[in-house]
Amino acid sequence: MGLSKGNFKIISSGHYTPEGVLTNKDLEKIVETSDEWITTRTGIKERRISDGKTTSDLATLAAKNAIEKANYDKEDIDLIIVATFTAEIRSPSVACRVQAKLGLDKPGLLAFDINAACTGFIYALNIAERMLQTGAYKAALVIGSEVISRVTDYKDRNTCVLFGDGAGAVIIEKDESKEVVFSVQTKSDEDLILYVDDYVSMNGPKVYQFASRIIQSSVNAVLEHGNIDKDSIRKIIPHQANIRIIQSASKALKMPMDSFYVNIHKYGNTSAASIPIALDEMLETEKINSGDKIILVGFGAGLTSGACSLTF
Repeated sequence: MGLSKGNFKIISSGHYTPEGVLTNKDLEKIVETSDEWITTRTGIKERRISDGKTTSDLATLAAKNAIEKANYDKEDIDLIIVATFTAEIRSPSVACRVQAKLGLDKPGLLAFDINAACTGFIYALNIAERMLQTGAYKAALVIGSEVISRVTDYKDRNTCVLFGDGAGAVIIEKDESKEVVFSVQTKSDEDLILYVDDYVSMNGPKVYQFASRIIQSSVNAVLEHGNIDKDSIRKIIPHQANIRIIQSASKALKMPMDSFYVNIHKYGNTSAASIPIALDEMLETEKINSGDKIILVGFGAGLTSGACSLTF
């Protein structure tokens, strides 16, 4: 398990979700399923589907949202990392496309993608924090963006009900007064219980078993390494994969469900975008005070997993 401490502050956050909505009732007309079946087993009521916008389009719109909220000078951004597994082209990276679409040609700016599936945003934050610590970079734009509808088989009722499209972004700068703690790891998955080729393929029961265990251990690792009192956590923002997984984590951690921020009913599983979308929505709707701590926790194909404590 990779444990580390660092320092950065979130300057701003933003997100973008497509206007197109695919409801459970809509899916009843496509595959053999029902609103009741989907809701009780996943907690999902609807998900957003891109209307032709690409992964880099969504990422750029989320980035612009973060920039505009803080009236941030985009020319200060010298590092762009995008977490995704649904890039619209193989090369250049989504991050390079975002750089171009934002009109950034600052000398020395670095842009690249990472693919850590649904844990991607946490991995990207970890990488960005390490790079800011070198002093070579001032401000990082970290984005999770996915158009999973491109790789969803709408004839497979076990997977097509789960996924949606969207993007979330944060701008971070180094700040010694704001401690962050990371716990990240990858567990080998020789059997490929979760993978994407032409379409998403998943062994649901095995993924559920992995996810239910890993949230608890990842959160506890961050608490222990950071010497953080569990009662001091303002909110936990988990990857939005399945409400039952979050409920299982709540029970295992002995923390009430209202300690967890949940928006899965609106968006479904947006992979690397789910945590930054939820983070931005939480910051928009809940009062966060200076010094409050929030934990992000994710898990995904690989099998990747990780958690991060943020200090506001």
